[in-house]
Amino acid sequence: MAVIEVKAKPTSALAEFWYYFSHNKGAVVGLVFFVALVIVAIAAPLVAPWLPNEQNRSVLLLPPFWQEGGSTQYLLGTDAVGRDILSRLIYGARFSLFIGLVVVSVSVISGVLIGLVAGYFSGWIDTVIMRIMDIILAFPSLLLALVLVAVLGPGLVNAMIAIALVNQPHFVRLTRAAVMNERGKDYVVGSRVAGAGTLRLMFLTILPNCLAPLIVQATLAFSAAILDAAALGFLGMGAQPPTPEWGTMLAESREFIQRAWWVVTFPGLAILITVLAINLMGDGLRDALDPKLKRS
Repeated sequence: MAVIEVKAKPTSALAEFWYYFSHNKGAVVGLVFFVALVIVAIAAPLVAPWLPNEQNRSVLLLPPFWQEGGSTQYLLGTDAVGRDILSRLIYGARFSLFIGLVVVSVSVISGVLIGLVAGYFSGWIDTVIMRIMDIILAFPSLLLALVLVAVLGPGLVNAMIAIALVNQPHFVRLTRAAVMNERGKDYVVGSRVAGAGTLRLMFLTILPNCLAPLIVQATLAFSAAILDAAALGFLGMGAQPPTPEWGTMLAESREFIQRAWWVVTFPGLAILITVLAINLMGDGLRDALDPKLKRS
């Protein structure tokens, strides 16, 4: 007689989330890498073999340890002024994660507030807000960020402000659409009839039911912020030398591409792998939070 295997259903919201998230193996790999990166970034003074700006003039452009002429003291080699590339990459993870966190926080908070107002009140308020967002979205994101940084002045803080403003319209549009979809549902009408005020309806009744797509968008915006910050740093408009930011490291090593491949390759790989891991996490979050994509 055939035996039918019945899978146990998750018993809590967190267990259900992990059940669907873990089905996406790429998302789990991305999560493991991201957690490891966060731990390394926090423990950078303990993990990094050298200080990020410590120079050793006797080992300029030293190759990685496995290549002829390399040294185990500098596992990934040194740059043009004798700084350890591995140590700069580890400290650079701090800047990249900090940039992503600040940009996403500013974009989410401001974008959700504006989108909530536009979606709830509609009318001329909605029209004005969305036309402004359309104007911002009409510009290429990197070009608009460059213009804003040029106005504010080069620097890491100004670069984060510019990237946050560029990413904000995506959260405004997403929040507005979700709020307009929820606004006319029975539970909202019931709360209004029961005497709930405008702020209570907006923030306690409607907003919690709009969070799932916002969480996924925030994850993708995190990786986009790292890429944009690296691009601005590469163009000299973001973090300024000698800050060990990955985009700035690429900018400093452009002239050594042909004779010192490691100076360019490792910062580029750090950006690539980090952004890929975060995007894989975003795919897993989408699978776990979107009811339409959940497996029966």
